[in-house]
Amino acid sequence: MPRISARLERPRLNGPFDQYYRHAEQRMERGALIATDQGGKIALRNIRTAMQGAGLGRLGNGLGAQSDLSETGQVHRYAGGGFSASGVVFVRSGSPRTRGTIDAYTLGAEIQPVRGRWLWIPTDEIPRLAGRRKMTPDLYTKNGFEQKIGPLVRVRSVNGYPLLVVKNASVSLAGKKRSARALTKSGRARKGQVEKEFIVAFVGIPRTARAARVDVIALVQAVQRDLPTLYAQAMGRN
Repeated sequence: MPRISARLERPRLNGPFDQYYRHAEQRMERGALIATDQGGKIALRNIRTAMQGAGLGRLGNGLGAQSDLSETGQVHRYAGGGFSASGVVFVRSGSPRTRGTIDAYTLGAEIQPVRGRWLWIPTDEIPRLAGRRKMTPDLYTKNGFEQKIGPLVRVRSVNGYPLLVVKNASVSLAGKKRSARALTKSGRARKGQVEKEFIVAFVGIPRTARAARVDVIALVQAVQRDLPTLYAQAMGRN
């Protein structure tokens, strides 16, 4: 993720005012530490807000912010003089799935199947999640949906792509989504349901593209432009 940095330099001064300038430089360092720490926190807050606004729910909780102030409390000094202070927004989640999702929605991505030839996309006929995980054919079987709805049968669509369907199931009479259920033991639809010869549970596709929804670079650059103001505010508090 992008880093927010500030670098300041001053000429080396000797003489009776050295103590004054050392104190002034310490204030400058502290101001830079506070400003970049605040900048990182503002950038994180803005990115999380943008993710929520883009319909990504709590995905932004997989991000974090840290800075030289929060990590060491010290600036980075350069051998030739001067120093820098930084704040950074980073992906803190250790979940490969979460990290990949954040990359996809902030950078864009082409998603291809990891195992097998097809990506299986659940339809609106079946539950979207199995527990807290996105529904897949494997999770469908492992979580008992073959008993709740019916076993999956692979067929070919008119475009040549595969479908996973459930034969002889039922759906909501009122047209409610994700309402598929198995028929009763007597082969009838349950109350409020209507029998269907088959329902499509999953659609197989070879790949899909995911467009970026949040421009993280633009959000961080906006905070970078505000760093002089944040620095001035920090110096006022010092």
